[in-house]
Amino acid sequence: MKTELSISTTVSRAAKQLARQMGMTLDEFFATAVTAYVVARQRKLVTESLNQIYARESSALDPVVARLQAASVRGEEW
Repeated sequence: MKTELSISTTVSRAAKQLARQMGMTLDEFFATAVTAYVVARQRKLVTESLNQIYARESSALDPVVARLQAASVRGEEW
């Protein structure tokens, strides 16, 4: 997919220089940067969603489950 971007001269120069330093084409550089941004944004949204859930729901582990988990690793070497 081809996309046209308008960015400042300063950012453009910095991106070109960094892409060269990284041994990437400018297309590869921008694709990598956008991918990293999208992944980070998705992770942030997941974290925000979980924070909203745990703001109203307890995240405490049920005592029975905690005992069963502890018993299941007894004697294990770490």
